[in-house]
Amino acid sequence: MAVELSVVIPIHNEEAIVFDSVVGLLEKLPWISDSFELILAENGSTDDTLAVVRDLQQRYEVVDYLHVEEPNYGRALKEGILEAQGKFVVCDEIDLCDTDFYRSSMGLLREEKAEMVVGSKLAPGAQDLRPWVRNLASRVFSGLLKIGAGFRGTDTHGLKAFAREPLLDVVSSCKLEGNLFASELVIRAERANRRIVELPLTIREKRRPTINLVRRIPRAIYNLGRLAWILRVQDRDQK
Repeated sequence: MAVELSVVIPIHNEEAIVFDSVVGLLEKLPWISDSFELILAENGSTDDTLAVVRDLQQRYEVVDYLHVEEPNYGRALKEGILEAQGKFVVCDEIDLCDTDFYRSSMGLLREEKAEMVVGSKLAPGAQDLRPWVRNLASRVFSGLLKIGAGFRGTDTHGLKAFAREPLLDVVSSCKLEGNLFASELVIRAERANRRIVELPLTIREKRRPTINLVRRIPRAIYNLGRLAWILRVQDRDQK
């Protein structure tokens, strides 16, 4: 039976919440699609996350996983997308599992009103209930993407859904890994004139962030510079 929906979730050091989050998601997915798979893209965990993921794969036929040795969100997400078999792909976060977004985005994709749907924390109507400093960081990051990489939307990181076949070439063309993969994917989809729709999200933290925000800033700035150079210089020179 052909798979309609593939859900891909990168996971790093989420031992405390991964089992309950996955079981809760599996209870809701049959209301969204008659045929689905869930790919848990574990990467570089130092706790028992990988063991829990393996247990979930053994318990549930629709659950599969992949393992990336190092902590690398972007590589895990990209490999999960390329492994997916569904007509549509939803990229989720284990601390979100926002099935309202699934329903809305799948409706747009099925009706061919969009090829990619981006869940935005910053679009009009969104409610970001995280600490103010995280909201500010998202706004600054989005602003830097607009300046440096020509981004035209409001948000790139977080929930995304897309028609897999029309976006495979875009996914394969992405050069960055880490947290910037998600941003490069959305910006390259823009540049390829894919039909993109943003949906406002309501975001609440289920647990403290697993990565320190302050420690991420120097690496994020460096990678933003790399992304801007790749899109504005390297890609132009390769044409």
